[in-house]
Amino acid sequence: MGRVGVLLLNLGGPDSLEDVRPFLFNLFADPEIIRIPFPWLQKPLAWLISTRRAKTSQNNYRQIGGGSPLRQITEAQAEVLETALQKELDQVSVYVGMRYWHPFTEEAIARIKQDGVEKLVILPLYPQFSISTSGSSFRLLERLWQQDPSLENLQYTVIPSWYQHPNYLRAMADLIAGELDKFEHPDQVHVFFSAHGVPLSYVAEAGDPYQREIEDCTRLIMRTLNRPNPHTLAYQSRVGPVEWLKPYTEDALQELGQQGIQEIVVVPISFVSEHIETLQEIDIEYREIAEEAGIHHFGRVPALNTHPLFIQSLKELVIESLHSTPKQFAEVTHLEKGVKMYPQERWEWGLTTTAEVWNGRLAMLGFLALLLELISGNGPLHFVGLL
Repeated sequence: MGRVGVLLLNLGGPDSLEDVRPFLFNLFADPEIIRIPFPWLQKPLAWLISTRRAKTSQNNYRQIGGGSPLRQITEAQAEVLETALQKELDQVSVYVGMRYWHPFTEEAIARIKQDGVEKLVILPLYPQFSISTSGSSFRLLERLWQQDPSLENLQYTVIPSWYQHPNYLRAMADLIAGELDKFEHPDQVHVFFSAHGVPLSYVAEAGDPYQREIEDCTRLIMRTLNRPNPHTLAYQSRVGPVEWLKPYTEDALQELGQQGIQEIVVVPISFVSEHIETLQEIDIEYREIAEEAGIHHFGRVPALNTHPLFIQSLKELVIESLHSTPKQFAEVTHLEKGVKMYPQERWEWGLTTTAEVWNGRLAMLGFLALLLELISGNGPLHFVGLL
């Protein structure tokens, strides 16, 4: 089979408080995050936003220890997966490629080329596909392939989503059961699934399969769990004036409190690693909302991290993909309805989404007001939804 490489994709996060500002700069310097009609303004605007928001974002990361644990966890996942794969493949290496921080996807591709990898499996660490997470990384890789003729000889295959994989479902059910069993009456505890939100237009207008896959995943996990617990699915990290997938996590928590529910276990369904959205947004912000709503027993299921069944599922996904017909970028970067979401046409201004932004929140920028203030130099700059 030759030398095999596995590329794990994730968004990345600042390793330390000093990394927050450059991380934010990388985020906003990407035209797929802020779409503006003037390319020459992209980097100056990114510098302005990252500079003005760095202190607030650092305070959020300070609450979880001074930086994102995402890189450390992802590299641990890669190491354990590589060890598991080496039991079945003679030559295999696992690489980590982050979108906006080290190790960048471009760095991973350079290492893959240097190591002489002949077959590459591209595996996003997002169980469910969205144009704003896996799709964004796939589009970056597609551009790298187009720009580098030497990559034409590298055989690759893409795994778009894998939330239906049996061992992933078993791992999730195992973690949920472990948290439920901490309660006096485990079968009566309300299971609360919190998924990362996306704007409704992504689903309704662009055909993003994310909502369908999240709902299907929730159903499959509950079936695998095989317990009588009631459950709820909601979406977190909503910001800005546009409508996002509903119900919103904060609203759903308040509604459960009004119904007299006092015990819940929160399941971060769209995340496989601990990061700012689990450690700060769920553990601090949503816990406070729940307690104010009368939910006095708040449990949270840990992220999968290096759970043995999870690593087994990744191993099986890689082996299966190597023995299947390769799936190319063109098959996964174009949505069902054929709407061109990335990049937007030049007149379509705004802010898109990603998976992990400071405080885990996706941001919506009042770009026109910002641009007018930049031009006029009058008054303070106002950001909508930036933390």
